[in-house]
Amino acid sequence: MTQTSNRFFDEIGRLMNDAAGAAQGVKREVDTVMRNQAERILRDLDLVKREEFDAVKDMARLAREENEALKSRIAALEAKLGISPAAPDAGTTKADG
Repeated sequence: MTQTSNRFFDEIGRLMNDAAGAAQGVKREVDTVMRNQAERILRDLDLVKREEFDAVKDMARLAREENEALKSRIAALEAKLGISPAAPDAGTTKADG
């Protein structure tokens, strides 16, 4: 009787191990499917990656800095030449009527 019950418990243990292995396989498969679906949804939303955003942000910052430096150089050159800073041209606006 003891031997039969040990064999029974061995079979139950083996069955539980197999079930746990199968559950892990199913979990991996579900994770893969969910990840692929999430990536597809994000790709369809046309979202920008963080690295790309940071790169464009840095480019914009550098362009602003360069723009400010060029404005300063123009102002210095205008002052050296005695030219007044460029103002919006009042003659270019057309009056209705």
